[in-house]
Amino acid sequence: MAKYKTPGVYINEISSLPPSVAQVETAIPAFIGYTEKGTNVPTRMRSITEYRNGFGGPFQKEIGKFEINKNRIITAPKIWTTPTYRMFYMLEMFFANGGGDCFIISVGNYDDGKDTVKNQAMIEGLSLLDEEDLPTLIVFPDAASRKNSEEPAELYKAALAQCAKRKDRFLICDVEESKKQTNTISESAIEFRFAIGMNDLKYGAAYFPSLLTTLTYTSADDKIKVMLNDEKHVLRHREESILEDPNKNESSLYHKDDGKYKDLYLEIKKIIDGIKLELPPSAAVAGAYTRVDNSRGVWKAPANVSLNKVMAPTLKINDMEQADLNISSTGKSINAIRSFVGQGVMIWGARTLAGNDNEWRYISVRRFFNMVEKSVKKASERFVFEPNDANTWIKIKAMIENYLNTLWRAGALGGAKPEHAYFVNVGLGQTMTAYDTQEGNLIVEIGLAPVRPAEFINLRFSLKMQKS
Repeated sequence: MAKYKTPGVYINEISSLPPSVAQVETAIPAFIGYTEKGTNVPTRMRSITEYRNGFGGPFQKEIGKFEINKNRIITAPKIWTTPTYRMFYMLEMFFANGGGDCFIISVGNYDDGKDTVKNQAMIEGLSLLDEEDLPTLIVFPDAASRKNSEEPAELYKAALAQCAKRKDRFLICDVEESKKQTNTISESAIEFRFAIGMNDLKYGAAYFPSLLTTLTYTSADDKIKVMLNDEKHVLRHREESILEDPNKNESSLYHKDDGKYKDLYLEIKKIIDGIKLELPPSAAVAGAYTRVDNSRGVWKAPANVSLNKVMAPTLKINDMEQADLNISSTGKSINAIRSFVGQGVMIWGARTLAGNDNEWRYISVRRFFNMVEKSVKKASERFVFEPNDANTWIKIKAMIENYLNTLWRAGALGGAKPEHAYFVNVGLGQTMTAYDTQEGNLIVEIGLAPVRPAEFINLRFSLKMQKS
């Protein structure tokens, strides 16, 4: 009680609201890979425009040199359908599929020389992510780049270890297609399962195969080389009569309404735009996670949802082939991406890598617990150094129960009654001994009954005989 010494009127504000739990974000991915420019400082982004401003555009040397003979016949170079550096295009897929806020960690800038994609650089980027509190998903766009001669699984193992340590994030893995020409689907699964190991599997999910997207190369015209009648040119959309670089002896191959090379320009652009990019699925899947979290909640399995800007999976998977991907004697479930007539390309799996774990089999269950654990932990920090007595215990119990009741009413927890859906225990003789209180330990036990996805729906029919 305040000690008043001067006569007068004094105002004391009394908080009538109990402490509450503020729910944390659930779908903020961190993309760790190579960019055109920028530093390795983890940076929050909200759009592809912000990304361009901070980290630049795509790699500009993907496309080789076009040759045009005296008869104006164009010989196109071999153009890879999968970009060398994938960050820019993967982000396009992320935003196109419902993505919002994300973090970018640049581990290096583009290099057109030797192998420049290194696991160690990306692992160092992962260590920077360990210092950030907001990200909840991890994606490695360049893990399987053809410039990376190392095993992508080493990155995934390191990321799973971080997820297990922090318990607030989740890894999305891409399963590479096997180089073997026979039994590609089963061989891809075998190779991935062997490489990924056995540790911390409940904190990640894998997706297969890659996606044939509607995206095309985004290349500046003046970065495209053209040999016309043995003379060096670059493609350019406007007329320029001066040399691009006198030392390189490259002039512009331009077009406008009456441009001399209008037809050649348009034909080359048509060839480039005809190349549809093949990309790993993780970024599109991360976008789908965000879309489902925002529309339904993190407790809804991010499956049976269609993917945007996707023409088809690069491999067609049937029911029998998916059975081996989904359920394996080793666990390590791999979620299939499949195309269905009239529905489009769908995420058709909802399992973590711990496919045989009864508790942590489903992605939605693991990510739901991540959310609840982190939300309650942050809300409980206000009670640090409070008296470890019944008054504090009652406050913290009421705070958590109110939060869990809100989740139950939203459909995140099973049970017809709140007591069937969750419990919160705290107190002397319940969760703590006298020794615990003397040591300053306040122990709260929380039990949850999360809803699980209806992965297998069985419809039973019987023949009913007519009675009248």
